[in-house]
Amino acid sequence: QVQLVESGGGSVQAGGSLRLSCAASGSISSINFMGWYRQVPGKQRELVAFISSITGTNYVDSVKGRFTISRDNAKNTVFLQMNSLKPDDAAVYYCNARVPPWVYWGRGTQVTVSS
Repeated sequence: QVQLVESGGGSVQAGGSLRLSCAASGSISSINFMGWYRQVPGKQRELVAFISSITGTNYVDSVKGRFTISRDNAKNTVFLQMNSLKPDDAAVYYCNARVPPWVYWGRGTQVTVSS
């Protein structure tokens, strides 16, 4: 079992920054993938960024150059630094961890961006 707790969401104006954190606990040594998804009402959950032990880091095109995912192994935490935020970035952001065949989710943290 893996437990994920997100934090760091909030409200910012367009152009601002936020840093999301995802603290993992439990069977963390077996995690081979951690990522951030986001979802707005009426739309599918979208993978925004991830760190994989196999493929490294990757980002959806819409956030490349603005968002950075990083991992602090000592603190069992994954971060998502979000800069130059746009209104289209507003969503509930979810942390995701994979220990094949299992997939774990956090409860999400709200990000609001005003224009």
